[in-house]
Order: sequence, then structure tokens, then C-alpha cells
Amino acid sequence: MAPIASSLTNFLQSLTAIGVSLMYSVLAVFQAIFALGQELVGSVLKVGNSVVTLVLDLFQGVFGFVAANFVALGVLGGAYYLYTLRQQGKGPKVLQKKSS
Repeated sequence: MAPIASSLTNFLQSLTAIGVSLMYSVLAVFQAIFALGQELVGSVLKVGNSVVTLVLDLFQGVFGFVAANFVALGVLGGAYYLYTLRQQGKGPKVLQKKSS
């Protein structure tokens, strides 16, 4: 009777070890997925930081001065265009003059 009990004990210990190993494997997969998400978010933030740094570096100095002037001319030209449309009563209803 002792060999049967010993065999059953060994079998149950093996099943328990397999279950624990399976649980650790599942936890390792979740940890890997979490690490992937963390690295992905970190990489996206680093790319965003690099783009902001590039834009800030690019718009400094002479090129920045010229680019800022072109942007200012574009904004002023667009505002003047919308103003002339409003004065003529053309364009979208939002821009049309109200008749008093």
C-alpha cells in the first residue's frame, strides 16, 4: 500500500508543479505585454520630444525669422481676404454683413 500512496503523492506534486509553472508562464506573458506597452508609450513620447526639439531648433536664427514672416504674411493675407469677402457680402453666411 505504501508504494501506491507514494506514487499518488509524487503524481499530485508533479501536477502542482505543472500548475505553478503554467501560472508563472501566464504571468510572464502579461509582464511582457505590459513591458511592450510601456516601451511603446516611451518611444512615442521620445519621438514627440524629438519633433518638438527639431521644430524649435529649426525656427531659430535667420531661417526662423524668414519663416515667421511668411507665416505672419499668410495670416494677415487670410484675414484681409475674409474681411473683403465680408465687405462684399459674399462668402459664407457667417462672414456676410447683416442688413440693418
